Amino acid sequence: MLGTWLSDATITLRESVETWPQALEICGKPLLDAGVIAPEYITAIVQQHQKLGPYYVLAPGLAMPHARPEEGAKGLGLSLLKLQR
Repeated sequence: MLGTWLSDATITLRESVETWPQALEICGKPLLDAGVIAPEYITAIVQQHQKLGPYYVLAPGLAMPHARPEEGAKGLGLSLLKLQR
């Protein structure tokens, strides 16, 4: 089922990132490149994080950042960022 949404183009592997906003930018880039989201979608996630905290953390080491569709979603998509640490 995840194969429907994930491909080599939407999976990013990194050793680490400097900041959580950098992680959001890296993870969102494949969706931006595919035209699935607009830049303001990532901005909305950052703003919500600053307002509500990390609401998208599902479990230690697992997060699903997202914003409301009207905040820049243009279609359906999923990207994956795997960090070593």
